[in-house]
Amino acid sequence: MSENRVAEYEQLGPIAVITMSHPPVNSLGHGLRSAIVALIDQALADPQISAIVLTGGEKIFSAGADIREFDAQKQASAPTLHDVIEVIEASGKPIVAAIAGACLGGGLELAMGCHFRVARSDASLGLPEVKLGLLPGAGGTQRAPRLLGIERALNMIVSGEPERARQFAGTALLDEVVDGSVLDAAVAFACEVVKGQLVPKRARDIKIDAPRAEPLLQFARTAVAAASRSFPAPTQCVEAVAHAVGKRFDEGLRLEREIFMGLMATPESNALRHIFAAERAASKLQDVPADTPLRDIRRVGVIGAGTMGGGITMAFVDAGVPVVLLETRQEALDRGIEIIRGNYAASMKKGKLSQTQFDERLSLIEPTLDYACLADVDLVIEAVFEEMNVKRAVFGRLDETLKSGAILASNTSALDLNEIASFTKRPQDVIGLHFFSPANVMRLLEIVRGTETAPDVLATCMHLSKRIRKTAVVAGVCEGFIGNRMIARYAEASNLLMMQGASPQQIDGALQRFGLAMGPFRMSDLAGLDISTAARKRKAAVDPASQERIVADVLCEAGRLGQKTGSGWYRYEAGKRDAIPDPSVDAIIEQFRGARGIAARKISDQEVIERCIYALVNEGARILEEGIAARASDIDVVYLSGYGFPRHRGGPMLYADTVGLANVVRALKRFAAEPGAQSWWEPAPLLVKLVEAGRSFN
Repeated sequence: MSENRVAEYEQLGPIAVITMSHPPVNSLGHGLRSAIVALIDQALADPQISAIVLTGGEKIFSAGADIREFDAQKQASAPTLHDVIEVIEASGKPIVAAIAGACLGGGLELAMGCHFRVARSDASLGLPEVKLGLLPGAGGTQRAPRLLGIERALNMIVSGEPERARQFAGTALLDEVVDGSVLDAAVAFACEVVKGQLVPKRARDIKIDAPRAEPLLQFARTAVAAASRSFPAPTQCVEAVAHAVGKRFDEGLRLEREIFMGLMATPESNALRHIFAAERAASKLQDVPADTPLRDIRRVGVIGAGTMGGGITMAFVDAGVPVVLLETRQEALDRGIEIIRGNYAASMKKGKLSQTQFDERLSLIEPTLDYACLADVDLVIEAVFEEMNVKRAVFGRLDETLKSGAILASNTSALDLNEIASFTKRPQDVIGLHFFSPANVMRLLEIVRGTETAPDVLATCMHLSKRIRKTAVVAGVCEGFIGNRMIARYAEASNLLMMQGASPQQIDGALQRFGLAMGPFRMSDLAGLDISTAARKRKAAVDPASQERIVADVLCEAGRLGQKTGSGWYRYEAGKRDAIPDPSVDAIIEQFRGARGIAARKISDQEVIERCIYALVNEGARILEEGIAARASDIDVVYLSGYGFPRHRGGPMLYADTVGLANVVRALKRFAAEPGAQSWWEPAPLLVKLVEAGRSFN
């Protein structure tokens, strides 16, 4: 066996086996593309070789292009993936792709360029480029319809979702589907080809026979346009597939490339590629070695069976981790278990859960009123009332009860984790695990690192987040950490806009049209106005001068706490969540303005967006400068995963880069110069430095 750094070459009788060896996912960067071509040339030049098998081994074929090269010169440097596939198609010796594990994007395009394809039945095949705001750019939109038919190819390309190889058995995409060693099967298949049993074929030569193609394509255009909204890639995928039907192969290939390059230049694709890279960067700890030993988490304790505690319990149980669920009162414990049971029953009714799975999940929960039952858990998460004295009592009991080496976690959304850690004799074992409600559904997990949190505790919790399918971001200790600290400024900006003349529905509408899932007033109604009011009262107890009375206080005093009471900023009909504008709220706002001598002015939707989003960005810059967040992209991940920020804008920090930081700073200075303006409108020093240096966040 000879090695070519990222690919290996081995001769098995008349068969040359080329194995891609570029961990972790055999991404098709320039080095691997060059190696494949060189080794194919080696096989073609050897008279002893009659056929070639191209594989990634038994674990993975290739997960596609190297995203790090997308904006670099190497992406367009020969041999491109197009060049590699042309070399394969032009080969005088048949080439068989041996597919195991992931075969995605450019990896599947590479396989479709081969003359034959043998796959293990559990291999994952897909073209997920649409999730990066792109389309398959190496012939995928032209070869897939020829191998799968138009309808199935459209579904694969537009959805971006992978399928198991066994589901493609009997199609022209796969010549053989096996359950054992795919390499052995592919070599045996290649030997049959050499014996003349099978004639090599190229996907490009297959004629598409689809007399009803146009009605199908027209239906797809209409349906995809309605579903894709802010994203251009899905509709362009349909057009590229249409070219496979109506154009010669080479012309379709040229048009596919034109569309691909056009999509590469869109802000939407830039945002989606940014998110892809940001989520991977967030999992990397800059000062904790990757080989840090992890603590073994086999059993978890959760304190509090309310909405948050119940959701956290489900998140672990869904991952197969047993949970000891503790409450202080039997009725609260019974109510929490019944809600969990009801949630799983609803999933079973929808066909998302079998009876066996339902029973298994419930069997993993051990309800208790006794702290002693937590003695052998490896991790405990408290989800009790957000008040420091309550936390003190809980962590004191945990310190007495838990075994040595157990991790003590708080689900606090804002309180000082260092103070909580001081309630124990083991602050190195204390960490913040801030889940977002509903905890079993929301992807975001803020992992709060205390001053004394041990590196292995942090590394263990980061690893655990993947196990329970959460997107984790590490935050430092401050009021509100990353997400809630920024959202407080956003809420203040929206409140100021309301006081100056915009209605709650105008503000919500402008931000929802911008792409947010929910505006600040609808979000407040969903969370409960009493939650934010309690937080403001807690701050006021520390610094009375920092808090002044606002309209939300008046609404709370009137019993308008949001959806749970049927009225808040909006009113709600029983059994419905539609936010209905309420004239009585408008009257309260007018009265509040009048008492303070504020004359309402006309405010544009653009001003709403600028003030609210720039308030987020400015506070994000301060968080970065203080080291509360490690990267600007981490802040974007927080807002995309936990706060409904529009994915096509890539997060608040990338949006600021897109607008131009100089324009953001200019607007902030304008807001800060207004009479009576709050000091937090002053541009963050980091923003000013970046502008002066001609740099951006990302």
